[in-house]
Order: sequence, then structure tokens, then C-alpha cells
Amino acid sequence: MPAVTSGKVLVTGASGFLGAWVSRVLLEKGFSVRGTVRSNSKGDYLKKLFASHGEGKFEYSIVKDIEAPGAFDEAVKGVVAVEHTASPFHFDAEDPQALIGPAVNGTVGILNSILKNGSSVQRVVVTSSIAAAINPVTKPTVFTEKDWNKASPKEVETKGKKASAFDKYLASKTLAEQAAWNFVEEHKADITWDLVTILPPYIFGPIIHEVHSYESLNTSTLDLYTTVKGERAPEDLAKPISSFADVRDIASAHYLAITVQAAGGQRFIPSNGEYTWQDFLDALADSGLPNIPKGTPGAGKSVVHPAQFSNETAVKVLGVKFHTIQETAKDTVVSVREHGW
Repeated sequence: MPAVTSGKVLVTGASGFLGAWVSRVLLEKGFSVRGTVRSNSKGDYLKKLFASHGEGKFEYSIVKDIEAPGAFDEAVKGVVAVEHTASPFHFDAEDPQALIGPAVNGTVGILNSILKNGSSVQRVVVTSSIAAAINPVTKPTVFTEKDWNKASPKEVETKGKKASAFDKYLASKTLAEQAAWNFVEEHKADITWDLVTILPPYIFGPIIHEVHSYESLNTSTLDLYTTVKGERAPEDLAKPISSFADVRDIASAHYLAITVQAAGGQRFIPSNGEYTWQDFLDALADSGLPNIPKGTPGAGKSVVHPAQFSNETAVKVLGVKFHTIQETAKDTVVSVREHGW
């Protein structure tokens, strides 16, 4: 399918950390945006946030339950592309279906709505996660878009509620992305749009969405700020965590995924590299921000990261560029502190 160059784009989960940034980048690039939110108050917050982009450039649609049949039937009408960012990200579910249900049913539900009512849609972007590409490893391994997480869905299928919280989340992302690709295969004779999936790592960066309390910060930002507050055990600072990227770069990847013709039908991992919490503390110390714990400076540099992720395809095909870890770390902490926390 041809690249999308203008028109109205649907962003699901527009009131979330990533969804708000995807909406902002699209507006900055000249698109109109329809964002799905769960309440009028969330939608009104975004309308005010994006008012400077012009009257009518941002509108919202209420979708209270993404699992409800036909939840997106009205929202998909008249849009040229869909950015599906709405999916739970937390590790608190006892029942794995509390994560898997919204992730899978929300994804299949919106694709069904597009099939029925999205006659003008040309490109669909589904936000997946590196969780869908990772597998347990015993030695340093570089994962790419060709890899699929086979271990976590099996763990959840076998252990159910007794599976680890981590595997429950990883399984939800894997199964949701697989469901999207399966849908495309099953309906290839009927669909008139391309699918793209974006597999972000842990995302950090400045907050523009509505957050009412410190405890309701998105998971990765909360993890970073508890580290900055000195609440993480010193022995954990130089342990390998995962890969990271800036929310602004992930939002840019979503924009590029609809505007780059060659992106159609592909998966992308826009990862900026692996990190330890010590790496973030070192970056913050270099930034000159006050009240940053030192930990053991430089201790993260020699850490061997078992799981690594190649961003080669995201860089070559999409042209994704990345903020430095110093920029990401500083802007995240400044943003949180500006909220009074």
C-alpha cells in the first residue's frame, strides 16, 4: 500500500504516556488526530493540551472498554491510518487473562472494526513490545524482528495464575501481536491496508499526558524515579535491566511507520540500547541535575547484558533517530519534578 501523507489518524489509548506523544508528533507533522479515551475528562485534557495545533485538529472518541464487541466501530470511520497503542502495561495481574484479554481482544476488535467500517484506512500500526521477541538465554544474545517469544505463552498456558508476573505481561504482548498478524493472513483477500508492528523496549521521557499522582506514573518512569529518590538497593544498580528508548523516538517511529511506504508488512524494534540503573544515574550526574544519588559511577559500563536488541531495521527502513541517554534521563526527571514529585 502507498504511504500515508495526510488526513486524519486514529490513535487508541491517546491519554496514555505513549499515546499522547504519538498524537502530538502526528499533529506536529500536519495530520489531524482522533484519539480514543475512556472519559470526557481525559479527552478534554488532551483537547486543551493540543489546542495550539488548530481548531478541530484533535478530536476524541469515547471507548470505555476496548474488549467490548464493536468498541471501535465508530472511531475508525473516516481515518486514513490507525495507531493502536492501547494495551495494559503492568505486572500486577493475578489472573493472566486480566492482561491477555484486553491486549488480544482489543487488538482483534479494532482490526474487525476496520474491516467493517474503516474503508479509508491504508495503514494500521499496532504497538507491540520487545516482550514479543525475547526468549530466555544463557549467554548474550541479540534479538531481531525475526524472533518470537515462545517461552512466556507456554509458561502461562502451563501454569496459569502461578506463572510469573513477568511472563503474564510478556505473553499478553506476544499473543496480541500474533493475533494481529494472524488476522491479516486470514483476511488478506478482504483488507485494503498494510499492518506494521512497533516493538518498543522500556520507554522513558517527558510526561505530557494527565497524571494525578506519583503512584500513577507509567511503570518505567516510576521505576526510574524511585531510583533517583534513592529507593533502590545499591547492589541492584549495576544489574542488567533491559533495553530502553525515549518516548519521543518511539512516537516518531509510529509516525514514520505510516509515512514510509517500505514499512508496510514489517516489524520494527526501535531500541536505543541496553541499560542499568547506574547508567541512568551516571547520565543524570553528567547532566548537572541536583540531588542525584551517585551509586558506583561507571559500574554499569562493564555489565554484560544477556538479552540485546538490534535496531538495525528501524534505523535503515524507518530512519529512526535516538535521543542520548543523557537527554532522556534528564528530561524524564525534570518532567516528574515539575509535577511536584
